[in-house]
Amino acid sequence: MKKEFEVKLSRTEWEKCLDEALKNKIKDLKIDGFRKGTVPKDIYLKKFGIESLFMDAADAALPMLYRKLMDENKDLEPAVMPTVDIKTINESEIVVTFNVVSKPEVKLGKYKDLKIKKEEAKVTEEEIEHELGHLREQFIEIRTKEDGRVEDGNEVRIDFEGFKDNVPFEGGKSENYRLVIGSHSFIPGFEEGIIGMKVGEEKELNLRFPEDYHAEDLKGKDVVFKVKVNEINERVYPEMNDEFFKDLAIPEVDTEEKLRNFLKENIKTHKESHIEGEYVEKCLETATKNATFEVPEEMVTEEVNRMYNEFAEQIKMQGIEISQYLQMLKMDETKLKENFKEEATKRVSYRLVIEAVVKSEKFDITEEELNKHISNLAKRYGAEESEFLTQVGGRDFVKYDLEFKKAIELITK
Repeated sequence: MKKEFEVKLSRTEWEKCLDEALKNKIKDLKIDGFRKGTVPKDIYLKKFGIESLFMDAADAALPMLYRKLMDENKDLEPAVMPTVDIKTINESEIVVTFNVVSKPEVKLGKYKDLKIKKEEAKVTEEEIEHELGHLREQFIEIRTKEDGRVEDGNEVRIDFEGFKDNVPFEGGKSENYRLVIGSHSFIPGFEEGIIGMKVGEEKELNLRFPEDYHAEDLKGKDVVFKVKVNEINERVYPEMNDEFFKDLAIPEVDTEEKLRNFLKENIKTHKESHIEGEYVEKCLETATKNATFEVPEEMVTEEVNRMYNEFAEQIKMQGIEISQYLQMLKMDETKLKENFKEEATKRVSYRLVIEAVVKSEKFDITEEELNKHISNLAKRYGAEESEFLTQVGGRDFVKYDLEFKKAIELITK
């Protein structure tokens, strides 16, 4: 629901904002006959006019006006930051209108005891073997085969060039390319065709690209690859002996059995975390479907913008500016934001339902609970409690976070 509210400051409050704006203007101002920062008020106003202070003063006044709006409308719950229009601004007053989108009324359906089954985390021997192989791969030794032929599992260095209708195709050529036979890095038949070749041997492989290959001009096409083997290497896995366990440097793991148990627990922990995430998602999805409400488009837009900015920061940490990313994908900002909309709508919906549960349950948060939660969060973020509270906006924010946590626990119970 949208509603317009008119708010004005008292003359005294507005004059303080104007005075503050004047001080900020004067401190860096230099006029002939006066030292920087010492220009008298009357000289400044005569030269520049009172109107030159209005915008800076308005910036200072807006937080005060917003607090006044909220103080005068205790039941008001803005869904997003209101838009503001300055209706009147002059030497004696400022009057603004806040266009407020209120949070929707959420009629909760069933949100407790949802009877959603949580999977059990099971670890198979195949998964342990896979992780064990991956771990041993880090300590693999490469030995050159002076004689002999290419075998499955060997690492080879090859030259190759691909031809379609006797014409080389783009991206089909490389020299001294490193390839592990059995890695399935190439199209079917390529690696198998190299098995049995010797160093220095050249061979033509008649192959066909898969029907679902990503390049339109190659999918399902017959091609010929000319291949030459330059080097053959054996990949020798380490034995699981004392030296291997010493290199691993995993506390209290000095036998194969202990290593397998360690890997099993790691896999299980990872699976449990994944299962828990899926379970919470299913519970929130069900509780949201059982509720009745409309999601304001403004809340979705705000969440989309937040997701977009987070994504931009993430790829910036990888050395890519968002503008470069968009250029590489031949996409504009609007299209990328559109991709976030479904997830943003879901996040907003879940948040509204959780807030409704908090209201409905009226959780009793004791000071002891709140202090403990503050302490735990501060430790998690590696900050002093006072510093942490300043950063997040005080105890009320942490209380809100704790109420959220309790609501989710109730929904997923």
